[in-house]
Amino acid sequence: MKTDPEAFIRANTSLMAPPHVPEISLHLASEAHELWLKTEEELEAIGLPPPFWAFAWAGGQGLARYILDHPETVRGQRVLDFASGSGLVGIAAVLAGAREVTAVDIDPWAETAIRLNAGINRVSLEFTGADLVGQAVDADIVLAGDVFYDRAFADALIPWFTRLAAEGKLVLVGDPGRSYLPRERLEFCAAYQVPVTRALEDSEIKKTTVWRFGS
Repeated sequence: MKTDPEAFIRANTSLMAPPHVPEISLHLASEAHELWLKTEEELEAIGLPPPFWAFAWAGGQGLARYILDHPETVRGQRVLDFASGSGLVGIAAVLAGAREVTAVDIDPWAETAIRLNAGINRVSLEFTGADLVGQAVDADIVLAGDVFYDRAFADALIPWFTRLAAEGKLVLVGDPGRSYLPRERLEFCAAYQVPVTRALEDSEIKKTTVWRFGS
């Protein structure tokens, strides 16, 4: 890495509570930080992949809210927070009583962000940077917030999630109406009106639905 992740995260984010999950604080970028304005070329120059970990995306906020409101969903279970980003959903799972939570993200910067955010909230998360798509997972529940934004990624996730559900694992996704959401495979759990920023989204409120992935 060209830049020290922890120093960069502390310098370019503020401690904030996502509006729909005020129980949790995270290191997040706001309009006040230049991180919002950097181009991909500028990010590459400092060795920083697109900083998905710096934002509380609508799908993650909705899924975290659902977990906190329905703690029995994860209580005593082994949970995988897939494409964890900031760690918001995984932190919610720990607070809701999950026995063990592993955050998964292939971005090495996310590991640092998740460690810092877990510390702020006084919880402990395991982390893996492995690409688990298509692999067997040692967990009872898979949580995935806002993952159907890209066609190629969705095409890889759908058969994997389908197989995991067929194996008896609970697969929950939070989604604000992304283009590649496979609605025909999903069972409705809950819907929320999630405040977001216009700098990231096309509106200030995104209807975000939590779905159970069917087999």
